[in-house]
Amino acid sequence: MPVFNIHHITKYEYDRPVKESVNKIRIYPFSCSSQEALYHELNITGHPDVLVITDYWGNRNGMFNLMSSHKEMVIESKLIVRTLGMTASPSESTAGFDELKEEVKNNLSLLELTRIEEIDLRDKVKSIQNEIHQPGMPIAAIVEKCADYIFTNFNYIKGITTIETTAEEILEHRSGVCQDFAHVMLEILRGLHIPSRYVSGYICPNKNGMRGEGATHAWVETWIPGLGWTGIDPTNNVWVSNHHVKLAVGRNFNDCSPVKGTFKGPARQSLSVFVSVSYEDGATFENITSVKLQPQHSESDLPEILETFAGQQQQQ
Repeated sequence: MPVFNIHHITKYEYDRPVKESVNKIRIYPFSCSSQEALYHELNITGHPDVLVITDYWGNRNGMFNLMSSHKEMVIESKLIVRTLGMTASPSESTAGFDELKEEVKNNLSLLELTRIEEIDLRDKVKSIQNEIHQPGMPIAAIVEKCADYIFTNFNYIKGITTIETTAEEILEHRSGVCQDFAHVMLEILRGLHIPSRYVSGYICPNKNGMRGEGATHAWVETWIPGLGWTGIDPTNNVWVSNHHVKLAVGRNFNDCSPVKGTFKGPARQSLSVFVSVSYEDGATFENITSVKLQPQHSESDLPEILETFAGQQQQQ
């Protein structure tokens, strides 16, 4: 199984000092059977104490404060991870809605992930649901057809959406990036009462030119009877492979945002992220993204800013 060395640096620079920065990070490798963290080192400006907790979704959250005045904050993650892949091929599953109902009916956490978040979308996704779902189809086949529909009918274009772009807007102009495609797929599948959740992480280069490789990425996991949570990547129209490294899961991007926080101080900010992924043979893929942020006035609400950046960071 492949081993990847992932170096991820998020850097915030301010044109004047800010203070009392309070932050939450979700850049720890997710604990699951499909991957094994061999090493993880976290370096943050000022070397603050980091309180790590596990949230409702099973994500590790790190919380830290930078109380003194500073003009720069750097969050650096060095991760070595072995990906193990899936033990069974989802395409071979024949389980249908009868089996799904039995597994979901007494599981509140699964039921929670069958609800459409944008209620007005129920009618708008109906035609797509009718196209991808026929009576008697296995759950896995529906999921696979949904990913294929998005891959075929939506244009992959960077820079035209933000973290605030809604699934309804994506459905209207049928363009976007991985985060957008994941959110649309979630609404379609949840409308069919198939439990589905958002996943953030990395897609490591597989030397086949997959969209978003070598950077942060987003995809979807669905609950398939007999298999449990199973990942599929609508941006690349593939079941998740051993080239996907998972960081966090949740209802949507907000549950998985890599960084969010608040600070005090009127400052203009610049924000950049560097991600490199190295193979065992020494081959390295690097990606650098710079994001222009709006100037802030008085006390800033940084969660919105950081989430916007993290969304851009994932949209590869």
